[in-house]
Formats: sequence, C-alpha cells, structure tokens
Amino acid sequence: MQETKITIIGAGVVGLSIAYVLSKFHQDIVVLEKNDSFGQEISSRNSEVIHAGLYYLPDSFKAQTCIRGKYLLYELCSKYNILYKKTTKLVVACNDEEIKKIEKIYYNGQKCGVKNLKFLDSGDIEELEPQISAKFGFISPDSGIIDSHSLMNFFYTKAKDNGVTFSFCTEAAALAWRGSHYKITVKEPKGDTFSFQSQAVINAAGLNSDKVAQMAGIDIDKYFYRLNYCKGQYFRIGNPKKFSISHLVYPCATQISLGIHITPDLGGGLRLGPDAKYISEINYQIDEADQGCFYESVKRFLPSLEAEDLVPDTVGVRPKLQKEDEIFKDFIIQHESDKGLPGFVNLIGIESPGLTACLAIAEIVKKVLKNA
Repeated sequence: MQETKITIIGAGVVGLSIAYVLSKFHQDIVVLEKNDSFGQEISSRNSEVIHAGLYYLPDSFKAQTCIRGKYLLYELCSKYNILYKKTTKLVVACNDEEIKKIEKIYYNGQKCGVKNLKFLDSGDIEELEPQISAKFGFISPDSGIIDSHSLMNFFYTKAKDNGVTFSFCTEAAALAWRGSHYKITVKEPKGDTFSFQSQAVINAAGLNSDKVAQMAGIDIDKYFYRLNYCKGQYFRIGNPKKFSISHLVYPCATQISLGIHITPDLGGGLRLGPDAKYISEINYQIDEADQGCFYESVKRFLPSLEAEDLVPDTVGVRPKLQKEDEIFKDFIIQHESDKGLPGFVNLIGIESPGLTACLAIAEIVKKVLKNA
C-alpha cells in the first residue's frame, strides 16, 4: 500500500489553491479529482467576479476570507500576469423600497471591513453608466473580474512544479481512519479500485463534499453538513457592442442570490445572471423559457435592453448549506479532530465568494494543519 502525507480531494479552485499554498511547505501531496481535468464544476461555471465582501455576516468565514482573499488575489494576479480587471461594481435601486435594501447592504459592507464605498444618486449613476437607469445606488471600487481558468492553471502548474501529484479520473470511494493514518480507496474509470494511506485529508470536493464527510463517518445531518443544490443560469447579450457597460451592475440581493446582474467579461462580452433555483439533482441544462424573466429583471435598470438581445449561455450549481427557506449559513472550514478524525479538514458549502476567497481559505487550512 502506497503512502502519502497529505491528500486533497477535489481540484476546483479551492483545492488547487490549497495544493499551491501547502506545496511550498510540505512534500508528498496528492490531489484526487473525479473529472478528467481541474475546475470542471463550480469553478468553471460562475460569474468570475472578485467580490468586495458586501453581503456576508460580519466576522463570518465568508466575510473574513472574502476581504482577505481579494487582496491576495489582486496581488497574485499583478505579480504573475494572470488576467483580471478591477471593474468596480455599481449596486443600484430602482424604487424607494430597494433604496432601503441598498442602504443595508452598504452599511453591512462597512461592518465587514469594505472600504471606499460611496453612495450615488441617479445623476452620478448616469455619469458612470449612461445606459443604466436607477434612482439610487453605491459604488464598490474593490470589485472586479478574473480569468478563472488562468488562475486555476497557475495554481495547478506551480503545485506540480513543487512536487504535487494530481490524479484525474480518480474518485474517492471509501475513507477510514486507522489509528495512525487514513486508508483511502479510490475508483478508476474502468471500475478498478486501489487503496493507499495518508496522514492528513483535506475535503475540498465541492458539490460532493458532504458525501466525502459522510464517507469518513460523520453524521452530516447531525452536524448540518448536508448540501442543497441551487442552480444558476446565465444568458448572454448577443451583441454586446450595442451597450457600453464597463462596470459590474448589481440589483438588490435576495435571500438566496445576489440578483441577476450584468457582468462585462474579459473578452468584451456581457453576461446576465445568475438566477437561483433549488434543485434535487445536479443538472446543467438551461431552461430557455426563463429568458423572459431575465429580460424583465434586467430591463428595469437597463431600459434599452430588448428581449431579442439575449441568448442562452451556461449553467452553474452552487453547494448551499441553507435550504431555500433558510437564512445565511457560513462556510464550514473545520478540523474534525473532535469527531475522532485527526488531520481531517472539511471544507463544505464553499459557494460564492469561494473564488475570491480561495487563497484566504488555503491560508486557514495551512494554519489548521500546522496546529494539528
């Protein structure tokens, strides 16, 4: 039976960032990924937004890692020429009721530690984005967009250069603590299985992270680790040159999403989305009948938008810890020694702002392993 020091389950942006950070200090790291390459699920099906940290409960993991993570990400991208753009974000309100919600987001962002926020009246908004119509809003200068594939490829390449072994098309099938090590059994594409030993295990399995925790022997209902799937669809503006939008433009957030927003991408395109629909099983099929909902939602603050401007784009699925009728739930970043699993670190419910927070999450995992 082969043996390794650290096994990371999952090669999304979080698993990759952890591999990159840990590989500077540890040898014998293996990354298991059930897909044929890195970043095939959550990490490649999102808005690619670098969030400022406006929406999260102050002092939560989401707030702390977003605030810390955005600075680490901008610094990394600048140092290694990873494509990004600090677009800034406009959060807009179209009526008096929304103005009250906007103000709450603004002051919550300040409590979380977001700086340089500024209220805008309708004239300020028109000056920044002439085609956007809103009564009130604010600007967030720290927000931006990033080429997530280039970021992940950087983490992957650097980790490999530092000696990390990546095993693609390799799914974790069983996991058990044996008193001095973990026995991990994996399944290969043809159905063959083999086992190896690992001193530590980091569960960064994204949409399957609750299943990995359960595999290790944790009661995921008792500890509220069971995930709920929330589908987010995107439509694209077919002729982006019709609009001259350069900022991220967000409406009021809802309980389960940040609202259908406008994202200018690095290729000069404009995407709308995502929406939010809870689903029982993972699927990536876009419902073209929802195009009308996207149109109506965005036309409120982009009045020149026409229904025929929209074309279907892509779909992502978020791993949410809260159910549809529940309020905010934080990331789970937990060393499970108190459950009889020393050296086992769970990362569960890592949805937005996971991309922004990836390096800050990796810092926490590094510290947890050092203390363990």
